[in-house]
Amino acid sequence: MLAECRTAAALAPGFFSLTVPTGGGKTLSSLAFGLEHAKRHGKSRVIYVIPYTSIIEQNVDIFRKALGPEQVVEHHSNLDDDDSSQQARLAAENWDAPVIVTTTVQFFESLFTAKVSRARKLHNIANSVVILDEAQLLPVEYLEPILEAMRLLKDHYKVSFLFCTATQPLFEKRPDASGFKGLPPGSVREIVGDVAALFDSLKRVEVSIPADLRTSAGWDEISGDLCANEQVLCVVSDRRSCRELHTLMPKPCVHLSALMCAQHRSDVIERIKGELKAGHGIRVVSTQLVEAGVDFSFPVVYRALAGLDSIAQASGRCNREGRLNEEGKLGKVVVFVPPRPAPLGILRKASDTARGMLEGGLRDPIDQAVFGPYFSELYWKANSLDAKGVIKALTPDRDECGMNFRSVSESFHIVDDGGQKTILVPYGEGKSLIANLKKFGPERRILRKLQRYTVNVYCNQFDDLLKRGSIEPVTPELFALICGIEYDAIVGLRIDDVLYDPNAYTN
Repeated sequence: MLAECRTAAALAPGFFSLTVPTGGGKTLSSLAFGLEHAKRHGKSRVIYVIPYTSIIEQNVDIFRKALGPEQVVEHHSNLDDDDSSQQARLAAENWDAPVIVTTTVQFFESLFTAKVSRARKLHNIANSVVILDEAQLLPVEYLEPILEAMRLLKDHYKVSFLFCTATQPLFEKRPDASGFKGLPPGSVREIVGDVAALFDSLKRVEVSIPADLRTSAGWDEISGDLCANEQVLCVVSDRRSCRELHTLMPKPCVHLSALMCAQHRSDVIERIKGELKAGHGIRVVSTQLVEAGVDFSFPVVYRALAGLDSIAQASGRCNREGRLNEEGKLGKVVVFVPPRPAPLGILRKASDTARGMLEGGLRDPIDQAVFGPYFSELYWKANSLDAKGVIKALTPDRDECGMNFRSVSESFHIVDDGGQKTILVPYGEGKSLIANLKKFGPERRILRKLQRYTVNVYCNQFDDLLKRGSIEPVTPELFALICGIEYDAIVGLRIDDVLYDPNAYTN
């Protein structure tokens, strides 16, 4: 695969795809393509775009070991000013380095921004190689303007793009009823010569699908099935389901969800890896946050019915290192129908699309050949691939020659808070940072560090916490949790506890 990446780098600039099974080592191979392509075609830099900040740190470490610490600059919301020199901070803000590692949010929102501070790096995107890791996670509601922006960057600003994933989405135009305005047909060139053979050679799991995809299993039943395994990961589609299932599991059982702050999740993920490496028994119940870039290798993984891409990504946490293959075995992935369906919106549509294809006779839900038809149908089902009307707003008015740049900037937000509010939590260093925020005010250094100690809650949950005196304002815009007992060392922020046994968790 590495050899194929280096060979493909000689091809003319444009759009490329790298379709590799999860755990197939695409990180360094894709970087090798980017560097070789830049060298052969006189590109100025490689920009590596990652969907989640939680993945950035491990990738940056890999890149710095390979290239040297001075060659790689990371630019994302978790960057700590204390850990950077002024020169490094300026390089990050201007993307002035050979290799830039940033987030999907930072990259694409900068293309549609009206803010000078975020636009000052745009000139350094020109004549670069942009690698999009986990490309299937590009937000569907902004897909058309994102693809149009990429086409313009390729056609007029000498940018090459590489789409990396095990579940390659369908970005090219197809003659279907959706009217999807994608990239020109045939414009995306696959680097791997024989994708099917690669997937066959790296086959590590068998996926079992229930015979009846319309009847749900109860949490009690699922809990019992999980307890039959010493090492098992169960992935569900929402944090309420995660909490409900976790309460039914015998302790100790590890919980992972967005009700835990980023630092808490990182600490727990490292502990899980340590237990797996030592061969200790461990059971984990998690939301889909583990499905991209978290290098777990469980022998058994359960996944609540979801989109085919989510099932495939969950499968990538099973027998990831291929050790069971050495024993002549495969990992076991079990798909089940949960008591609560996936949340409304694109997650529900993805789940329904997968169910329809499985009921239609699909045998292997993680066969790479299924993802073209799957994404084609999913995009067709989406209400809009330009939900905010970005393309129309940026089409010049014939009379006034005007374009609504500021309106687009205000509406183009990849991470939609959905009416959520942020709470600072006193986990670990978060407690002292909140104290410093109260003492010194909203200094940038403190706020940067506090980004690792926040949890987002819905507005009604925020109001409940406020009414019962659990949170207090520490700045006009920021609220912090007062009562430490409401942030649990196992499950994170305890909200909606009326649904659960209040004695089920301990600090």
